[in-house]
Amino acid sequence: MLSPSVDNLVAQLTRLPGIGTRTAQRLAFHLLSASKPDALALATAIEDVKERVRFCRECGNLTEEELCTICLDPRRDQSIVCVVEQPTDVISLERTHEFRGLYHILGGSLSPIDGVDPSDLRIDELVQRVARGSVTEVVLATNPNMTGEATAAYLADRLRGVVTVTRLASGLPVGSDLEYADEVTLGRALVGRRPL
Repeated sequence: MLSPSVDNLVAQLTRLPGIGTRTAQRLAFHLLSASKPDALALATAIEDVKERVRFCRECGNLTEEELCTICLDPRRDQSIVCVVEQPTDVISLERTHEFRGLYHILGGSLSPIDGVDPSDLRIDELVQRVARGSVTEVVLATNPNMTGEATAAYLADRLRGVVTVTRLASGLPVGSDLEYADEVTLGRALVGRRPL
């Protein structure tokens, strides 16, 4: 029904995560109705990001330089490294303004079912970073799901005895009701309870 060019645009947009056919069609029609400079600005931004952005040599975060701004910041605590799965996790943690250490991005989580093994992640780089001796604590901040928990357990085994390994606390979200919490979340909240 559509021209081959529009069909191709829709097909490319559906390859993006969370974009189905209908949303891709809406986006395609929006781009068609936008001015040429606006549409080309999007294309230029995509080309620019693919040309300039790379992974930080030290932590694996996104950067346009060899080292990211967090790794270059002398005010950060160099002795604590927080391990996360993706660069988006760094953004979430930074929003809290609570963590002042460094990060290490794995690039995913262990999932043998999906063919993701330790060699597919930046685990060896983390072990080498810890072996250099300046890191005293590794905070495991992988997602609280099956693959994230498996990754945290694997990392804890690899790092135990070399450095202090901690895990983000988990439990009830603020503003929620107990009746809506699942058993695992409630159980973790009980185990992780602390004195007031």
